[in-house]
Amino acid sequence: MSDLIIVRPDKCVGCNACVRVCPADEANTTKLLEDGRFITTVNADKCVGCGECVKTCNHGARDYLDDTDAAMQRIQKGEKLVILATPAIKTVYPTKWKGILDWFKKKGCLIYDVSLGADICTWAHLRAIQNKRIGNIITQPCAAIVSFIEKYQPKLLPNLSPIHSPIACACVFIRKYQNRQNPIAVLSPCIAKKSEFEETGVADFNVTFAKLNDYFDRNDIRIPSHAESEFEYPFEDIQGQMGGVYPRPGGLRDNLWLHDPDINITTSEGVHKVYPELATYGTMPEFKHPEVFDVLSCEFGCNVGPGTGTTQTIFDVMTTMKEYEKNAKARRKTSGFMGRGGDDRLFKRFDEELKIADFMRNYRPSKPTPVPTDKQLEGIFELMGKHTEADRHYDCHACGHKSCREMAVAIYRGLNTPDNCIVHAKSVLVAKHSTLATQHEHLEEITNECLALSDKLKADIGNITSNMDTIGESTAATSERAGVVNSLLKNVVTFCNSNSTMDAATVQQLVSILETTIDAFSALDDNVNTTNASSEVIKNSIGEITNVIDKINDELHKTTELAKK
Repeated sequence: MSDLIIVRPDKCVGCNACVRVCPADEANTTKLLEDGRFITTVNADKCVGCGECVKTCNHGARDYLDDTDAAMQRIQKGEKLVILATPAIKTVYPTKWKGILDWFKKKGCLIYDVSLGADICTWAHLRAIQNKRIGNIITQPCAAIVSFIEKYQPKLLPNLSPIHSPIACACVFIRKYQNRQNPIAVLSPCIAKKSEFEETGVADFNVTFAKLNDYFDRNDIRIPSHAESEFEYPFEDIQGQMGGVYPRPGGLRDNLWLHDPDINITTSEGVHKVYPELATYGTMPEFKHPEVFDVLSCEFGCNVGPGTGTTQTIFDVMTTMKEYEKNAKARRKTSGFMGRGGDDRLFKRFDEELKIADFMRNYRPSKPTPVPTDKQLEGIFELMGKHTEADRHYDCHACGHKSCREMAVAIYRGLNTPDNCIVHAKSVLVAKHSTLATQHEHLEEITNECLALSDKLKADIGNITSNMDTIGESTAATSERAGVVNSLLKNVVTFCNSNSTMDAATVQQLVSILETTIDAFSALDDNVNTTNASSEVIKNSIGEITNVIDKINDELHKTTELAKK
């Protein structure tokens, strides 16, 4: 089967809204990306095409595929297609549906009415019930319902009506009884119809109203308007009658009751109601089933289906349907008085011309995925941080699933991740917070020790600086005194050399001693000067060290404040 629903990963925010509204347990796969984002993709093999996720997504991450562009290319090339218009066209385009059909007719297309196929569908069901060819049935005009039963509730297939949908009945009528072999393009409000056409082969193109709008807008095609109260159109063969109300909730039921009000019929519509009730139906004994269980996936019927793109409210839609019903009843002819009672002349034609067997279909059951056991789920619950029974019944629905158990099953099947569980995320967050708190305590202890050490180091450096100052003063005094003594000794040497009264040998010996002393004092003076220079270097280095220690202290204080915040 072709993909129906597509995902734009760049727009997915991982809000789980699509999972929450989806009736198909295995249709969505949620993943955690490397950048920390969650995105949910679609498993095409398990998707039923109901379109609820497309209607629900507020971020533009979900869209769907149909055959509009493919059909239009064929038409623009001059190919003569059969255009099969579903009755919802009147509610989606209340003042332009005729103009749209005229546009296709001008392109050489043949225009047929699905309402006629719906009348055939009603006739076939009524005759099959009357002749007991079918038992208690679930109706199947809704392709999403059919796909759901095939993929998730195959045990209900014996109850699924074997009679084709209104569209398929119209296609069979066109092909077999009108001898039209042209490709058939259906103007429809439904995404899932594409899968029905592929499975049955009855039609070639599913052209949804929303994508048709896009095509008209892109190609600047302007459709003229007409009066909203006009409901008749010159279709090929004839226009349908009461089949035109099929798109509203209970449309098939109303058609059956028009002919046999005693048939036991129960209806159900909307994803949050019909799919759980189908599950309930499957658990009930056959004798409790109604003769007809008339079901639709869309809450307000096909008139507001996911492929309509309509701006009409449910009140607008139901008003249009009611007005169409009045028109159809006025056109309907019976052998009774004022159209009441007697034989339906359209059905009489069907009895004479049609064979019910031509309007029957088969289904393709799928093998359901096995449900994991409690033992198999035990490890999954542990990964989710759900260690108690209370944890395992938290059922907050934040992950999109109806219960923690359903989430665990999805994780087991590889369709989700424990990181997407809010309880798991909170437990991880609490654990990280606890770890951070412990780390902060250790950091604070280390910081305080560093600050204490730096304070002691600054004090020691202060003492060293003070001692260096003392050394500097001492060396300066020593240098001064050495200079005085050195000068005095030089004077004595000069005196001795110039004094003739002193013994020459004695003078020479004294001068030698004095010169040696002078050299010693000169060396002392040089050492003092060197000490003074070294003292200045040391003092400069000590100053630089002090500045570094001050910077370290500032950073330690900042780190402490940030850790507190």
